[in-house]
Amino acid sequence: MIGSLRGALADRPSPGEVIIDVGGVGYRVSVPTPVVAKLGATGSEVFLHVHTHVREDAIVLFGFAHADERRCFEALLGAHGVGPSLALGILSALSPAALSTAVLEDDVDTLCLVPGVGKKTAARLLLELKARLDLPTFGDGGSGTESGGSPRSEVRAALVELGYGPDEIRGVLEVTDEDGPVEEMVRSALRELARNR
Repeated sequence: MIGSLRGALADRPSPGEVIIDVGGVGYRVSVPTPVVAKLGATGSEVFLHVHTHVREDAIVLFGFAHADERRCFEALLGAHGVGPSLALGILSALSPAALSTAVLEDDVDTLCLVPGVGKKTAARLLLELKARLDLPTFGDGGSGTESGGSPRSEVRAALVELGYGPDEIRGVLEVTDEDGPVEEMVRSALRELARNR
């Protein structure tokens, strides 16, 4: 199984597809639309986190700029009725942060922005993704947990669980209001992260 590719961007044969030249071998990789824009000019060195999808008639590579995008893609694939094309479509329309926020807030309308996703599909996806995405859980008290940590440390731990790096977390914690329950602080942080990506 191919887990990642590092090489030169050789071509963009069609929208949502790139060819990565690794040691003289060109790998055709399907990528979310925002990733295509980030890869730069032909000949640029690129690195992609890869999910290898094996079908009876083909082996298809899906590439992502960040590991959290690949994790979301794999979580989406595990949901009932979601194939690689729809999962890629969802990640083309929504960043992992925006998707996590939509799941935390039961935001059916945000998922309905994805072509091919209606209200029924969106509602079912939200239920399934709550179990499949590694989302933070909160106690009844909102700001208190068994660990007894501060609200800010709980938000930090939740963002680490969701796969955000130290720099992203530090930046968003500086602008996150500490008033209110931890759950709302996490939602606010995720919205800010989604805006910054």
